[in-house]
Amino acid sequence: MKRRHFFAGAALGAAAAASVSRVAMAALPETVSQGSAATSPPWTPPGVTGAGRPYQPVVTLNGWTLPWRMNQGVKEFHLVAEPVVREMAPGFLVNMWGYNGQSPGPTIEVVEGDRVRLYVTNRLPEATTIHWHGQRLPNGMDGVSGLNQPAIGPGKTFVYEFEARRPGTFMYHPHADEMTQMAMGMMGFWVTHPRSKHPLIDDVQRDYCFLLNAFDIEPGSMTPQVNTMLDFNIWAFNSRVFPGLDPLVARLGDRVRVRVGNLTMTNHPVHIHGIEFEVTGTDGGPVPRSARWPEVTTDIAVGQMRQIEFLADEPGDWAMHCHKSHHTMGAMGHSVPTMIGTDHRGLVAPLQRANPGYMVMGERGMADMKEMEMELPPNTAPMMSGFGPYGPIGMGGMFTLLKVRADQKPGDWSDPGWYSLPRGTQAREVAQAPQVRRAAATPAPDGSAAAQARKPQGHAH
Repeated sequence: MKRRHFFAGAALGAAAAASVSRVAMAALPETVSQGSAATSPPWTPPGVTGAGRPYQPVVTLNGWTLPWRMNQGVKEFHLVAEPVVREMAPGFLVNMWGYNGQSPGPTIEVVEGDRVRLYVTNRLPEATTIHWHGQRLPNGMDGVSGLNQPAIGPGKTFVYEFEARRPGTFMYHPHADEMTQMAMGMMGFWVTHPRSKHPLIDDVQRDYCFLLNAFDIEPGSMTPQVNTMLDFNIWAFNSRVFPGLDPLVARLGDRVRVRVGNLTMTNHPVHIHGIEFEVTGTDGGPVPRSARWPEVTTDIAVGQMRQIEFLADEPGDWAMHCHKSHHTMGAMGHSVPTMIGTDHRGLVAPLQRANPGYMVMGERGMADMKEMEMELPPNTAPMMSGFGPYGPIGMGGMFTLLKVRADQKPGDWSDPGWYSLPRGTQAREVAQAPQVRRAAATPAPDGSAAAQARKPQGHAH
């Protein structure tokens, strides 16, 4: 982490003083910024960890938790809205807007009953606010530009103050020029831990959180298109895409909580292999035990939070991903025609004489993209990427791993490497398959040839 004091320049300080008094400005918490895109270990403050009760801190997938300071019984945070460069995957850099050096911004972690004071400094070229999504708070702290407050102009600092009234899983994001600011990556997570033992909130050994977000980034560019309605091409967990996402790790037998928030423009059915889980909470609060049932996929709608819990009782490397198939891919051209079944024989050589860079693509499906060293525009994430111990995984976007190990030590968040499969537990090739008797083909009712389908033309932004 890099720490820098608020007074980076006299001009910014003078502008900010229009919203926060000079005395208050001098006493602002220092700005804490994070440059690394790796998953940071949980942040546990020194001394008493909360409002009289220690808590199990969360781990933000490819993110971090914002430190706070105590000031006369109030927890104080300092968020800085600013342009950032986010590494979405190795070598894939994107110009975004975020908070404190990253998109998403740092996770805010408090305890039920805490008095919270949040300073927000705007280093963007336009006005912004912060809406504390899902929180019970005074109307004037809700953060809707023009409705509850004047917008925070460039160079200015505003302060929000309220009590964290109920435990749960929340998020924060702008409510000013949302189309631009959220499309550029402005969002963050908020967790309020219970002050005392809660009948509907169990203790867990591992507590993860991340946000679902999406971008429209033209191949070869670094800045997202903000005027896109629904046609995005980069689908991300916490502004990272596979293979740039860290795994979620657990010790065999750990009870694990995963908190997910959706700030994209569509729903996402998040699926985990190898385990069953229950939805134990939403941004509305804990789910009554009588309303829970076992699942392996939960659909998270736009603007919703889901808190799931499971017992990590099956060792291995388990896939975790959005079950919309195009959301586990990198950038793709929607106008690329489907060439499955097209015979390229006799065409490739003449085409390569005219265009030396031409290559056959898609005549047998798109799996060739997994291994193809295809020349891409600079700073472009491939459509499929990532290798496992047995070859290319052929995924991108919203895909990561849950790694469960018997020897993963408590408090160890590091990647244990690839799972060693016990003998006799892996699918294998056989020399000869059993004979299959095929049924005779059924002719069309009128004796005509098979029906012809006309494929719709492509779509554009």
